[in-house]
Amino acid sequence: MATIEKRKLDDGTISYRVKIRLKGHAPENATFSRLTDAREWVQKTEAEIKAGRHFGASKRHTLNELIDSYESSPRHKELKSAREMRTRLGWWRKHYGDKLLQDITPAIVAKGRDKLNDEFLTVRRRGDDGSVSLVPLEKKRSGPTTNRFLAALSSACSYGVKELGWLDRNPVERVSKPKENKGRVRFLDDEELPRFLAACRRHPDLYLAVLLSLTTGGRQSEIMGLRWGQIDLKSGRATLYAGTTKNNDARVLPLVGEAFTLLQDRSKVRSLTDDRIFPPTRLAKKSNSLHLRTPFITALNEAGIKDFHWHDLRHTCASYLMMNGVGHLEISKILGHKTMAMVSRYSHLAPGRVSDIGNALAQKMGVM
Repeated sequence: MATIEKRKLDDGTISYRVKIRLKGHAPENATFSRLTDAREWVQKTEAEIKAGRHFGASKRHTLNELIDSYESSPRHKELKSAREMRTRLGWWRKHYGDKLLQDITPAIVAKGRDKLNDEFLTVRRRGDDGSVSLVPLEKKRSGPTTNRFLAALSSACSYGVKELGWLDRNPVERVSKPKENKGRVRFLDDEELPRFLAACRRHPDLYLAVLLSLTTGGRQSEIMGLRWGQIDLKSGRATLYAGTTKNNDARVLPLVGEAFTLLQDRSKVRSLTDDRIFPPTRLAKKSNSLHLRTPFITALNEAGIKDFHWHDLRHTCASYLMMNGVGHLEISKILGHKTMAMVSRYSHLAPGRVSDIGNALAQKMGVM
């Protein structure tokens, strides 16, 4: 029998999703913009199934066609990580794009997973003649990175199941994933922090950006993207609006200490034509944070600090909050973590906090 479901999409358009289930045959799904087309497809497909002439959507479309449709959909275009997704999906195109969807089985996906894990990473190098080539590194792709590639394929397949009806089930869901590591925790200790800040002072933009990262826990993109309209100098707060953060949730950043003082000073001489705190003229005519890469590395070298990345400033903020007794929930709110698991990596930094809680409980119960 067949069922036709009327659906209203996010853009306001109407679609009709058809499901055909006949005993002894695999279910068939398809989506149409017109009801008449949906009904015609039901009649034709049921007749072909009964006559043994129907091969299903998964036998008519390739993985390339599925990825093409997914990448042109609003669901994909609205992603903040759309560019990275296209790169990862490009890998699946290269290796399995010509295969029919019926052949993209869990076994094939698992084979791709193993291939991803065994590949050596490459880096683009420009030759003296201006040509660009990929040079392999002596380092293989990590398990968590492989999982990002699997997640990209899963998103496309999920779209094929729910929106297009080209797949009956997402094959990626039945493939085991490499184990995720517990997360890197590298922060500046009490000796490293003053040395690093002293080295940063020579570069005003770097110093302010680092102070903001350390005192707010903001991501590099969030800090470098701040505009004066987000800054409330009276209350000492910066607002990250929904849609501008990694998880698309609004968040408030505290502006305190020297970072707040420097912002107050900078507000007095800000540009009249550009409302960015770090406008292009300050970024050596660049609109992203790459301009700080060289002074950041220079400051690290001058301070004698090894194995440290910009994102570790965020870890430093979280670590000092934890060591000063701030609770998991408060830290998750400040840093904008979706899950408490992200905060739990810092728990070992405050073992004394467990004793404090236990003593408070014992005192409350009168068993001290």
